[in-house]
Amino acid sequence: MQNLDLGARWKNYLSHCCEELVVPDMAVEGKLTRIVGLTLEAMGCRAAIGARCLVETKKGGTVEAEVVGFSDNKTYLMSIGDMRGLVPGARVVPAQREYEVPVGDALLGRVLDGTGRPLDGKGALEVDDYQPLNGIPINPLNRKMIDTALDVGVRAINGLLTVGRGQRMGLFAGSGVGKSVLLGMMTRHTKADVTVVGLIGERGREVNEFVQNILGEEGLSNAVVVAVPADQSPLQRLHGAMLATSIAEYFRDEGKQVLLLIDSLTRFAHAHREIALAVGEPPATKGYPPSVFAKLPALVERAGNSDVGEGSITAFYTVLTENDEHNDPVADAARAVLDGHIILSREIAESGRFPAIDLEASVSRLMSVVAGPQQQQQVRQFRKIYSKYRENQDLIKMGMYKAGADSEIDQAISMHKLFTEYLSQPMDQAVTYEQSLNELSKVFHH
Repeated sequence: MQNLDLGARWKNYLSHCCEELVVPDMAVEGKLTRIVGLTLEAMGCRAAIGARCLVETKKGGTVEAEVVGFSDNKTYLMSIGDMRGLVPGARVVPAQREYEVPVGDALLGRVLDGTGRPLDGKGALEVDDYQPLNGIPINPLNRKMIDTALDVGVRAINGLLTVGRGQRMGLFAGSGVGKSVLLGMMTRHTKADVTVVGLIGERGREVNEFVQNILGEEGLSNAVVVAVPADQSPLQRLHGAMLATSIAEYFRDEGKQVLLLIDSLTRFAHAHREIALAVGEPPATKGYPPSVFAKLPALVERAGNSDVGEGSITAFYTVLTENDEHNDPVADAARAVLDGHIILSREIAESGRFPAIDLEASVSRLMSVVAGPQQQQQVRQFRKIYSKYRENQDLIKMGMYKAGADSEIDQAISMHKLFTEYLSQPMDQAVTYEQSLNELSKVFHH
């Protein structure tokens, strides 16, 4: 199938949406009448959903806001920044430009906020290119097929949960089981041209720790970090994940292999829930409005292989699980739209093993495509023996199992140490894909 250039991609999308696109200039300014929680209510203002507006403050400044809903003659907006200084009757003026994302090689090594402004004190961004915050939809039939394994530098993932270039994986974990450390490890060791990290809704302290300690100067050199801590507005947290994805799309369409890490998809869903509830959308599933579950695939589907070249976005999205429960609504929705999931176990983490991957509960849906027959056979055998030990773990530890009673359990006990060593890896050590496969073979030929 013939690929499209970037300009033609957008025109092709619009041509399938409507026969004729008419965009009249209907923007009309209005007056701020009420603030309820996070929502600004303006009378007489006419602007499209997603449009930016400037609201005047008492001292003559402006606060930027985005249109999130309307009803009759009322327009509902949400502030992007601080709302201090707003007064009743303030002018609400629709901005003349759409919000676009600054992109370019100058972003490498930089840390940005949810609006694309630098946080690192390294000066202004010198970029000439811009991309839409919402991205440009790709015809799924034009995407390149996923057929090449990606080396993430983590032995357990490379060998037993092989990920393909352009795949989208979920990293499911409760708090304090090592997901951020594992993300930093993959950031430093993954064979990718560019890494884009979105730290969405995390504690401010953790942002600096991730950049300085986990990512480090070496990891940051070919990376872009978008950091939107938990104290920022829900709109900024929402835009932070979209901004990181737009930056990744730019590098992908430049023909580069991109690793996109979003920590976390749950905070992204929480931000959209706050916005939806603030404008009056009724909650449905455990407090989440229906639009939240439409927003998740809209974000995730932007990752993947390109339709205009050899570039790809391989994405890892962390999903927080409350009380280590993996069946909450966001986790269920994420599993449905992702190409696999890696579960981190608190029990395994407390035993001292890193990374704390629960192999039995984890799966890579594209492993059968990117892994060879020998590797797949070894993985099936590894899982079978590992599961046999886990099933009888209590009996073995209490000394109630007698050797020779079951040949499969005997084999599981004899190989358990080798399996544990294969699944373990120091945080500062990288294991290549080839090394991972060689060591997997050695486990069965020790």
